[in-house]
Amino acid sequence: MLGVLGGMGPLATADFYEKLIAQTPAVRDQEHVPVVIYAVPQVPDRTAALLHGGASPLPALLAGLRTLTTAGARTIAIPCNTAHAWYDELAAASPVPILHIADAAADAAVRIAGPGARLALVATSGTLAAGIYPRRFAARGFACATPTDPEMRDLVMPGIARVKAGAVAEGGQLLERAVGALLERGAGAVVLGCTEVPVALDRIDSPLRAKCVDATAALAGACVAWWDRARRLRPAGPGLDKPPRTA
Repeated sequence: MLGVLGGMGPLATADFYEKLIAQTPAVRDQEHVPVVIYAVPQVPDRTAALLHGGASPLPALLAGLRTLTTAGARTIAIPCNTAHAWYDELAAASPVPILHIADAAADAAVRIAGPGARLALVATSGTLAAGIYPRRFAARGFACATPTDPEMRDLVMPGIARVKAGAVAEGGQLLERAVGALLERGAGAVVLGCTEVPVALDRIDSPLRAKCVDATAALAGACVAWWDRARRLRPAGPGLDKPPRTA
């Protein structure tokens, strides 16, 4: 069973689950990935914790992790980019593997832009400050450009805030401008490193999506690949046998 540590925010978690379903090669209900979703939006704000000394989300994340593993999850996905700033602490505390969203996005970027391409990243200020993506990308030979400070102030963060407030199309218009600026500066592909961004661009049917790596979709694809490997290796028989812990 896959465990989803979600609620950050609710729309992003719903978007992840929809993409997980869409990428699963199932022809009947019983062939879909078994999933338990923990969606508690009261987790403290991740960006505020990273940049402004706000309450740490780690205790709440650990509580969610315990709930998922107690429920039977054998691998964890976190459809929130900024929460990966606490990935090391969560992985150390987890009895099961946790898939990393930046690793999944990097693998998808190779397919879109080719090995060694110059990538760009649209993400929250907290994700950028934590260096979640650049370290993982550098290990795969990718350079990583980011929006300018004015673009973060005027386009990215206001766009994300509008999506969280329910003004998804309005947020998409702002975020599309940020993506366009990065492509104009020579990015081979733009990684959408905030789970609200692909939701917003899809809402406005942005033509720039073809040059974007949807980190949410990439994580969903990694989960489907894990499930496929796990069910091939588990013993045959009725019920939900526990798949191996290999991620």
